[in-house]
Amino acid sequence: MQMRIVNAWNEWDELEEIVVGIADDAYFEPTEPGSCPALRDKHAAKIFPFPKGPKKQEVTEKANEELNGLVALLESHGVTVRRPEKHNFGTPVKTPLFEVENQYCAVCPRDVMITFGNEILEATMSRRARFFEYLPYRKLVYEYWNQDPYMIWNAAPKPTMHDLMYREEFWEWSLEKRFERMHDFEFCITQDEVIFDAADCSRFGHDIFVQESMTTNRAGIRWLKRHLEPRGFRVHDVHFPLDLFPSHIDCTFVPLAPGVVLTNPERPIKAGEEKLFIDNDWQFIEAPHPTSTDDEMPMFCQSSKWLAMNVLSISPKKVICEEQEHSLHELLDKHGFDVYPIPFRNVFEFGGSLHCATWDIRRRGTCKDYFPKLNYTPLAATTNSVSRFIM
Repeated sequence: MQMRIVNAWNEWDELEEIVVGIADDAYFEPTEPGSCPALRDKHAAKIFPFPKGPKKQEVTEKANEELNGLVALLESHGVTVRRPEKHNFGTPVKTPLFEVENQYCAVCPRDVMITFGNEILEATMSRRARFFEYLPYRKLVYEYWNQDPYMIWNAAPKPTMHDLMYREEFWEWSLEKRFERMHDFEFCITQDEVIFDAADCSRFGHDIFVQESMTTNRAGIRWLKRHLEPRGFRVHDVHFPLDLFPSHIDCTFVPLAPGVVLTNPERPIKAGEEKLFIDNDWQFIEAPHPTSTDDEMPMFCQSSKWLAMNVLSISPKKVICEEQEHSLHELLDKHGFDVYPIPFRNVFEFGGSLHCATWDIRRRGTCKDYFPKLNYTPLAATTNSVSRFIM
């Protein structure tokens, strides 16, 4: 039987092929209804606007140096590494319903592309500057599609990104108002269109957990459920009420191996949603506080200090971590993981860390049920609807 090129069912099986992002031609993300970037220094932010235009060459070179270091480490473990094509992110985007002055970057393939078993799915995306961010990966996807006859390729429906798709007053809410409304799970996007970023999804074999956030709404989760469950997957929505600006699950709830999830002490899972994990003997390991506070993160980085949790598993026992997070290294070592620290803080400004900057194409293994005590019938499920893809 011909080898499957596209095959990844979870976040931890032995890694065989992966895509690592590039920082070339990156631009500062523009202000738009779905994103309101600001300087981290609150005093400076009152005086100076967030920068526009391309990232400085020296900043891009430092990020690329660290991304290339990740490539070298992965290749030393026998992993095949692919890279996206270069793209002109300075090109404006204009459609009949919106326009934006420039695009963003190709550092974080995890945000827009995801592998569900033998399927590659392009996310809708939630921000105008990222509408066409799938393009740097399109040549790779065609290559996989041409070479792997078992691969399925889908693209989720593109949202309009019209003004009505957003709740622009969200950015003006005080922290007090956000706390008052944190259990409403209403953010800068409305519920009228299908919206999701791929990085809000976390794969556990048969089960997919999707965070409701600023970048993924209830309609997006419903679309994923209708799309994936006929194949035998089970799609669950998860919430983290104390995260007032939730965007992507991989800095909050990170599966490391079968039965083990790294959790965020400042963003506990919604009461009641932990029961599924406890009933199926999953262990929650609470991440230590990061080396840097939010105020000490890079000036133009829009992510939180919890990028420290954004680790990459290359097997159920091997985890790549940012080199300065010594407390995390010690914690993972205590729990039996081999830790591979590498420098990655220059990548933070580009929107992510190790997990964000990658998109796994193939992991050794098949689709397994890690929640055997779950009584759940997927939508329109058919007999052997998943196993027919993994024979």
